[in-house]
This record gives sequence, structure tokens and C-alpha cells, in this order.
Amino acid sequence: MLPPEMDQVISFRDAMARFPSGVTIVTTVDADGKSWGFTASAFCSVSVDPALILVCLSTGAECHPVFAEAEHWVVHIIHADQVDLALRFATRGADKFAGGSFEPDHRGLPRLSGSSITLDCSTYARHPGGDHTILVGAVSACFQGNPPPTVYRDRAFHALTQL
Repeated sequence: MLPPEMDQVISFRDAMARFPSGVTIVTTVDADGKSWGFTASAFCSVSVDPALILVCLSTGAECHPVFAEAEHWVVHIIHADQVDLALRFATRGADKFAGGSFEPDHRGLPRLSGSSITLDCSTYARHPGGDHTILVGAVSACFQGNPPPTVYRDRAFHALTQL
């Protein structure tokens, strides 16, 4: 019998889908200079001093071996006009960097122009997390764009509005 305040039992996956989160595209390059990246909604700040963030990457992702070795990467918090790009970066086998939205930054890493927030990161730590690896990044620089970020909830993208 469910307590009166509970409507129904749902799966853990469905419960997490109900929680709104920001959407990021994370990019780096491998030892040969090839660009790699993925979309992540499992992202948050960890510490202010030192400035640390975390992002979670599926161990089954094509780019996992690259990020398991990468010392530097870029986190782009996307806005509504970049949803199609986030979907492309979430698609296995897609040509993620097609279309010219990325330019190399001062470290040679792919940087998305016009994102809401861009964070330059160096690897601080990596931790196993079930079927994901938790990448902890030391943030060396933060850049703000004009558009507000978009969020992901109930397996769909949503614009933010102020209450």
C-alpha cells in the first residue's frame, strides 16, 4: 500500500528524468588532435575554492577512452538554439563536429561559439560511478554568452522563465 502522498511507484530512470537539469556539450581532443565530445545533463558544481565541476560520462560512450586520458576539456552550457547540436552530440556514430560551430581555443580544444556559459577545465579527478565515469574538472576560466541556458526534463528540452 502506497502512502497517501505517493501517487505511483516509478523506475529510478523515470524519477531522474523528472528532475530538471542543465544541458552541456563537453569537448576535447585526443593525442592525434581529433575532436571528441558528448552531451551531458549530469553536471554540477562541486567546489568554489578550488573551482571544481563534475560531469558524468557513460563508460559505453565512443569517446569514453579519450576522456579517460584527456587532461583538458571544455564544458559548454547550451541554450535553446543549440538543442539540435546537443541531440547530435548525444547520438552514437554522428558526425558531431559537422557544421562549423566549433573553433579551436588557445589550447587547441574545440570551443562552441555562442554557448550560454563556457568553462575551461583541466582534469582534477576521475571516479567510477556505476555505468558512468565521474569526471571532476578544475575550472581555469569561465565565459558568459547572452542567451539563457536551456534545461532538460521529462526527456525534453525546456526554456527557462522567471517566476
